[in-house]
Amino acid sequence: MAVTIKSEREIELMRESGRILSIVHTELAAMIRPGISTLDIDKKCREIIRDFGCIPSFLNYEGYPASVCVSVNEEVVHGIPKKNHIIKEGDIVSLDAGVIYKGYHSDAARTIAVGEIKPEYKKLIDVTKQAFFEGIKFAKPGYRIGDISGAIQDYAESFGFSLVRELVGHGVGSALHEDPQVPNFRTKQKGMRLEPGMTLAVEPMVNFGKPDVLWLDDDWTVITADGLPSAHYENTILITEGEPELFTIERK
Repeated sequence: MAVTIKSEREIELMRESGRILSIVHTELAAMIRPGISTLDIDKKCREIIRDFGCIPSFLNYEGYPASVCVSVNEEVVHGIPKKNHIIKEGDIVSLDAGVIYKGYHSDAARTIAVGEIKPEYKKLIDVTKQAFFEGIKFAKPGYRIGDISGAIQDYAESFGFSLVRELVGHGVGSALHEDPQVPNFRTKQKGMRLEPGMTLAVEPMVNFGKPDVLWLDDDWTVITADGLPSAHYENTILITEGEPELFTIERK
């Protein structure tokens, strides 16, 4: 497993990439309302990233055709934006995007409620976000990847939700996906020990119902097998000597 420890210069570049991505997410969240299409969201995402002089990480990545993954309701991740996919009141919309700044990536996801949604789906969104924060309590030197994974799983499952097994978090840096993998659930091996300078994308994907997922015929969109909603929350983080630094949280 080739895990890169980032230099101070690389960390600065990733910090700026993350700052820009946090602005992208803030602006995209503000535009989501009933009546817009998922393609409208993609166009706005591309425009914001390009206005910063950056490149969308996802556009043409392994053939992905858009700048942001827009996944609605039972779509877990990698939903492809479409002109005829119209957002409705009561939907939950997951946005997953990345920014390349001077050769370095950031990666973050948010799930957004459209207007009034069912209280139990609001709970799903809140628990998914908090599961991330429960996980990164262990994103410190001396702990292992599996400590993050176990904390995410314990928290989400304590509310009766389930974790997707087929998709995991990952290292991030000069490549969008680097080692190590960061599962959202316990595995037989606890994984490598964390060291300062590691940069990780930690991303709980939490299903309202069962953990099983399916791939649609477009070979990208992942949906829940039972048709119930899913939520996604992700940030790019830096392992430091103390508490982790979150690159993709907007700083006031």
